[in-house]
Amino acid sequence: MTFHYNGKYNGDPKSLPGHEPVPNAVRFREPENSRTLGLVANGIALVLFLVFAAVGIWRSRYFWNGWALLLYLAILVPHEFLHAICFKEDVYMYQNLKQGMLFVIGPESMSKGRFIFMSLLPNIVFGLVPYGIYLICPQLNLLGSLGCLALVSGAGDYLNVFNALTQMPKGSRTYLYEFHSWWYLPEEHE
Repeated sequence: MTFHYNGKYNGDPKSLPGHEPVPNAVRFREPENSRTLGLVANGIALVLFLVFAAVGIWRSRYFWNGWALLLYLAILVPHEFLHAICFKEDVYMYQNLKQGMLFVIGPESMSKGRFIFMSLLPNIVFGLVPYGIYLICPQLNLLGSLGCLALVSGAGDYLNVFNALTQMPKGSRTYLYEFHSWWYLPEEHE
């Protein structure tokens, strides 16, 4: 994997590196642009925050730790690196802070399983594991608060996983082209 930082995303999907279009590939049913994606992801994030915070408070009334926000900000870039290491070829990182997005994109195709793993890996490492430890040991409220924030920030990733699970048939592969994910069956294109 070769990592490239490409700076601020200019909003033009044609400027993003991507896989060459595959004949008869099917575009995921997903938000049309980064603005709409940001709105949908933020809505999902709000619901997730309410759920994880409620469970955290139920587990211990001392759930929230203010240091978690600083720690969370420190893991934003490592979160994207964990996505990036799941690529085998070139991977590019962009930011669009105005819409609350930091993302990586790569032009290679990947299996449904690898796409799902790539989407979930940082949320497991920075979210599920610390939050789970907190649920077992509620005195570790810093981990609970951090896990909650990290799990919530994965809303766009969960949308990708949902789309892959509900739209990609068995044996299909996915790739990114412009701002969208596409899937195809490899045997149809050999």
